[in-house]
Amino acid sequence: MANQYETHGDVLVANLEGALNSTNSAQVEAEILRRLDLGTNQLLIDLGALDYISSAGLRVVLVAAKRLRQSAGLLVLCGVRNQIREAFEISGFLNILSVADTRAQALERLNQVA
Repeated sequence: MANQYETHGDVLVANLEGALNSTNSAQVEAEILRRLDLGTNQLLIDLGALDYISSAGLRVVLVAAKRLRQSAGLLVLCGVRNQIREAFEISGFLNILSVADTRAQALERLNQVA
C-alpha cells in the first residue's frame, strides 16, 4: 500500500491505495492523526484506488471523523467504489459520513466551511 498525502490549501488529502486492513490500518491511522495534530481541520480521504477495506480500515475512518468532529472540522470521502461503498453501507457509516462523488466536489464542500 503506497498511501500518499498532500495538501490543498487548508485541506489534507489522504490518497489510500490497495487494501486498508489489520496489516496496515494502525500505521495509516497514526499518520492521519499525526497530520491532523499539526493543525489541519479538514480531511479528504480519496478511496478511488482502494480495492479492499476491513473493519480495521473502517475504524481508521471513524477515528479520523471523530477527531475532526471534536475540533469542529470536517471529513469528506470521495472515490468510493462499489465494493468499498458496500462495506460503509453495511457498517452504517454512510449515514454519519460525508461522501462526494468526485475529488473536485469533495474539495468544494470542504472549502465552503473554510
